[in-house]
Amino acid sequence: MRSTLLAFLLLAVSAAAVAEPVTIEGITFSDEQGGFTILGVSGSGSYDDPFVVVEELTDPEGAVLLVRGPVAKLGNRINTLHLVGFALTKVVANATGEAWSLFDIELQEVYGISSDYYDGLSFGQSAELRRPFLSDRFAISEYLDEPHDEIRFREGAVPPGDRVTMSFIVTDATPIQEFYLLQRPSRLISWRRTAGHLLAENDRGDR
Repeated sequence: MRSTLLAFLLLAVSAAAVAEPVTIEGITFSDEQGGFTILGVSGSGSYDDPFVVVEELTDPEGAVLLVRGPVAKLGNRINTLHLVGFALTKVVANATGEAWSLFDIELQEVYGISSDYYDGLSFGQSAELRRPFLSDRFAISEYLDEPHDEIRFREGAVPPGDRVTMSFIVTDATPIQEFYLLQRPSRLISWRRTAGHLLAENDRGDR
């Protein structure tokens, strides 16, 4: 019994130690806004060695990953024409208690304000090289650069207790010291066509 309790305490201390913002290559990835916990970050941001952020998402409404630091010093590690560019892979464990059938990721320079075409921040807007919007659990990815920058992964399922991997790139033509990556999983109910685009009606009620 004593050894079991000691093992549990050691695991708890270890988890608490990694549940903090992580700095790598001079850039900090932070979970300070809550709703999820960063479990680890690795990589250098190139296509062959992307930044890999491993996290556990606990809020069914989603969470916000904050990226801060001297982003301009990174340069462009994926050879696009943007001043800053890097490859990012997210490994997200579903600890929300609800199954996910789609997952939206949105970039914002200022939290709460959509990143438009002109602010420079995007998922490789106007890039000539590949944009690897890939997932091991979702068969389809859709990219939107107007009226905001968003990737939607769909046609798949991530049950509670399981995890999903999503890979994409982030670029910035006018680098700033801080930006936000909004993460919104949800449950697809149906699809409708509006103005030539397929839009999801889901249980968040935001489409």
